Amino acid sequence: MKKKNVFKWWGVVLLLCMCSVHAEAQDLKSILTGVAKAAIGNKATTAHSIVGTWSYQAPECQFESDQLLAKAGGEVAAKEVEEKLPASMKKFIAENNISFYTLNAVKIAQEIGLGGRINMIMQAAFFKIAHIIPVEDAIKYLKEAVVTSYGKKGEKVVNMNNAAIDSGVDAIVKIDVPASWANAVDEEVAATKEIPSFIKEIVEPMNRQEGFGLPVSTFVKHGMEDGTFMAGTAAYEKRGIAINVPEWVPENCIQCNQCAVVCPHAAIRPFLLTSEEAEKAPASMKTTDAKALKTEAPYKFSIGVTPLDCTGCGNCAEVCPAKNKALVMKPQDSQHDQIDAWDYATTEVSAKKNPMNKNTLKGSQFEQPLLEFSGACAGCGETPYAKLVTQLFGDRMMVANATGCSSIWGGSAPATPYTVNHNGHGPAWANSLFEDNAEYGLGMFLGVQAIRDRVAENVKVALESDLSDETKAVLKDWLDNKDESAGTRERANALVTALENCDSEIAKTILNDKEFFVKRSQWIFGGDGWAYDIGYGGLDHVLASGDNVNVLVFDTEVYSNTGGQSSKATPTAAIAKFAASGKRTKKKDLGMMAMSYGYVYVAQISMGADKNQTLKAIAEAEAYDGPSLIIAYAPCINHGIKAGMTNSQAEAKKAVDCGYWALYRYNQALKGTKNTFSLDSKEPKGEFKELLMDEVRYASLAKALKEAAEALFEKTQADAMERLENYKKLANQE
Repeated sequence: MKKKNVFKWWGVVLLLCMCSVHAEAQDLKSILTGVAKAAIGNKATTAHSIVGTWSYQAPECQFESDQLLAKAGGEVAAKEVEEKLPASMKKFIAENNISFYTLNAVKIAQEIGLGGRINMIMQAAFFKIAHIIPVEDAIKYLKEAVVTSYGKKGEKVVNMNNAAIDSGVDAIVKIDVPASWANAVDEEVAATKEIPSFIKEIVEPMNRQEGFGLPVSTFVKHGMEDGTFMAGTAAYEKRGIAINVPEWVPENCIQCNQCAVVCPHAAIRPFLLTSEEAEKAPASMKTTDAKALKTEAPYKFSIGVTPLDCTGCGNCAEVCPAKNKALVMKPQDSQHDQIDAWDYATTEVSAKKNPMNKNTLKGSQFEQPLLEFSGACAGCGETPYAKLVTQLFGDRMMVANATGCSSIWGGSAPATPYTVNHNGHGPAWANSLFEDNAEYGLGMFLGVQAIRDRVAENVKVALESDLSDETKAVLKDWLDNKDESAGTRERANALVTALENCDSEIAKTILNDKEFFVKRSQWIFGGDGWAYDIGYGGLDHVLASGDNVNVLVFDTEVYSNTGGQSSKATPTAAIAKFAASGKRTKKKDLGMMAMSYGYVYVAQISMGADKNQTLKAIAEAEAYDGPSLIIAYAPCINHGIKAGMTNSQAEAKKAVDCGYWALYRYNQALKGTKNTFSLDSKEPKGEFKELLMDEVRYASLAKALKEAAEALFEKTQADAMERLENYKKLANQE
């Protein structure tokens, strides 16, 4: 504790005790200094040294503390609890005679160096107040467990966790529950916006763990007989879990939109406003003149942040390239004025035609993300890829999702993060098993293809009928470009309009399938556990089929969702379940295997390393007339990144810089014009071993098996360099 803060607390103590009137004649600072010296001597002042019962006696001032410091802290805490605790909780606590304690575990963790990790602090606090065993024994056992659990991570980590235990015991503040809490009543708050009945009647009861009590009639009422859920329910949860959230500094912003690209939860976005919209905006909404847009109308530019949906990972602030950061992490409470600004931007600001090419880095972010506020971990490396795909093709996407992390953050009922745009269009998403997801996605594609083939046959019939020439022109345009992605929405809308103006049976027949006028973009999502391992047989079959489906693999190099087991994507030396002493075999090269067919589009990408290459690969894959496979490097909490998930994008860049992960695109559509293989990453320049030591999955091996670790690390690097040499050979082919 800093000295100035010590004086502040002593001041509180002095005000609470009855000091002699003689104290007024003496300088306050000197009194407090004397008190501190008398109580704790000349030792460095810490929280531990001033908590407890102590006495001070001198001519100028006399008092005995009797835990006055703790009492002072309790009164401060009690006041905050009184202000912020909901009445329903106050009532429950009072009626059930519950002993109520608080502690600022997050603050303690941050001061110690544990970031947001509060588990040891809370465990220690539990044993202090539960009295299950003597607290001294509990502390002893906890510290022994720390060595067992974290010893391989180094002495520093062990010491931080030991400090967390000590702090958890000392920092507890008991709140005296007033009798008035038994009669507490929440003030009625007028609803600020209308909430759909689906949210009120299904989502909210499920979130309260009351789903089993819902009658079947409720699901029938909302058209859920087939299990279909309302899209975008995650937007109504507003969990407010972040400790710190980004604050936008307009004067520093270069309007690159990179912050929005990397956000795992779509909680930060650029908005374009007309002058009129900017004038009507809430006072809290920050705007500046939009720069470098291909539009005649001047726009105002704003970066919106939703503090209640943000998870506080901080990747946006880390990737900001501005000389003076345009995003600064601030306590969540300090940014609550941005709630109104966000609501205005997302509900009142009109949807605008993209003033840039959506296949550019900046332009892509003027497209609404149709994956938002998912249940992914803070700093997740998977969701930014999926979100970007929805921004490019989301209004006509179909997604078959393998069981795994992407099925959890993608659809944990009742949270549905996949949503719709202002026209009500959005991804159709469904989950399948590890074993058959690829086939499930192919089935989606073939089903849609059969219906669209039927539409095409009916259009041919209509062209031979007595419809007007204008209508026939629209029909022919649709038929000629049926399988073209570009402009498919516009052609579909024109076809609907033309047929609705026709009074003929063939027109009505075609309109029965109007949902299939748009060319669907079929995607198959899953992790490396699915693609490399359990579902590989199905994936191989689907790629071999030659059908126009797109596969996106989130490669975390481990079974992330099911406990951290080793997969065939796990590199040599990495520690995982079933590879506790480091994996001994090299990583499977899924991309090279797919390329062997000669007609599959294949790409390896890493958003943190090259956002433009990522965007280009996704756009090329979707445009490719045939199967495509994109393998995306996805930093994961299972990696144990020592710099934290705040730096997940930076870690992905390191992986490419040192040659651990290569970027490439293999496109058979280029055959006959240029080399079909493009190696997009540069010659390795970073320290390979430095990357390994940055991650606990590798560094812990060096702690446990030092000699074996060195040999395995060398093999890991040799494996990576061998893969890279193979890619170079392909890139250098004439």
